[in-house]
Amino acid sequence: MFKGFTRFLQSPGAHFRTLFGPQDASGGQAGPRIVPRDQHPISRQHFSEAALKVLYRLHNAGFEAYLVGGCIRDSLLGKMPKDFDVATDATPEQVRELFRNSRIIGRRFRIVHVRFGREVIEVTTFRGTHGDDHGEQVAQQSEHGLLLRDNVWGNIQEDAIRRDFTVNAIYYSIADFSIHDFADGMQDIESRTLRLIGDPAVRYREDPVRMLRAVRFAAKLDFHIAPDSEAPIGELAPLLLQIPPARLFDEVLKLFMAGHGVETFRLLRHYGLFAMLFPEAEETMAEQPWVEALIEQALASTDRRIHEERPVTPAFLFAALLWGPVQHRQAALEAEGMPPIPALQLASQQALSRQLKHISIPKRFSLPMRDIWDLQQRLPQRRGKRALQTREHPRFRAAYDFLLLREAAGEIEPGLGAWWTAYQEGDEHEQRRLLEKAGADAGPGGNDSRRRRPRKRRRRSSPGSS
Repeated sequence: MFKGFTRFLQSPGAHFRTLFGPQDASGGQAGPRIVPRDQHPISRQHFSEAALKVLYRLHNAGFEAYLVGGCIRDSLLGKMPKDFDVATDATPEQVRELFRNSRIIGRRFRIVHVRFGREVIEVTTFRGTHGDDHGEQVAQQSEHGLLLRDNVWGNIQEDAIRRDFTVNAIYYSIADFSIHDFADGMQDIESRTLRLIGDPAVRYREDPVRMLRAVRFAAKLDFHIAPDSEAPIGELAPLLLQIPPARLFDEVLKLFMAGHGVETFRLLRHYGLFAMLFPEAEETMAEQPWVEALIEQALASTDRRIHEERPVTPAFLFAALLWGPVQHRQAALEAEGMPPIPALQLASQQALSRQLKHISIPKRFSLPMRDIWDLQQRLPQRRGKRALQTREHPRFRAAYDFLLLREAAGEIEPGLGAWWTAYQEGDEHEQRRLLEKAGADAGPGGNDSRRRRPRKRRRRSSPGSS
């Protein structure tokens, strides 16, 4: 598909029809273009049945209806789109009336989710410009330019200019199956360039999360960020500190749970964005080389599982991202005389408390994360029934995988991971042999070599004694 699109762009017979006169739709570039159906490779066969239902119902009700954004971009790249966003001139209330299976969400940016089973089609009303008089429609910005609320409706031209990147301002019309390219996004797809629409510094100030989106798309699509779009990122990175932690949690999942985590992590660090999300992890990476290696190993493992369509959990990833800070704090507490287990528990609490100021981590992930950490203290303890008890823990498998990452990253000496691998794979006889060996030589890393002192029996006092 993409080869055909490339030939189309390079063809001297590829003609475009301008919707309106030249204007500043993409930082001074030419105005929008319409590409007829017979001159582009996108087909309705690439779209889900649910997306087509939404498009046709809006169209038949007299509204404009377009697919826009990532689904069109990915289709032009020859990828099968998964998520479908619809843009329309219908207001959220009008969309809600058309679809009983829908609900309006958001306050800062009101949109409609139309649900078909497990699939959700996101419907947005064309956004307008902020400076115009829109009556009861609301747009609100902070003194630093941050968009606090953006519910001003407009037309498709205004909506296109308001979108973030040129490659996301490409619309597919259900009326005649044409493509409407408002910001030369098709040309940027051809050159694999990620470019902001408008003044990059202004756009980043409007919504600092756009800096994270730039990195995410660059890693996901293997695009390069245009020089003028990447130039302000380093200076404006601290603006992310204004974003609510709950929203940043959602963005972190998009960054690291899409199968391109390693490259995303490297780009975040390159642009100074990672320190805004995980400040203490960034600090410990400068002190301990194994911290960076551990994070990259965890991200690589997550990427592999995603590509293999195996389940992944954010708990494991957050455990790796915050393990450096936990270990740094635990070492300091032990140096003050605190025993290892209480030191780990307090260090975990302190590291998590600081992190929650930047990114919210729901308890459904933070509790399993702490279990993974706690089990790192139990894994070396294999004498008696301890190995069996640890093996039966619900988080054992995640903790075992985490142990292997720690060894591979160079934080601890290898050996304990191999023992647990053999213990899981061995039969009853082999497990007994391993336990005897662990009891004899304490095993790698092992505080289980410390023998318990026999308790002194307390003498019972005879009746009547004082």
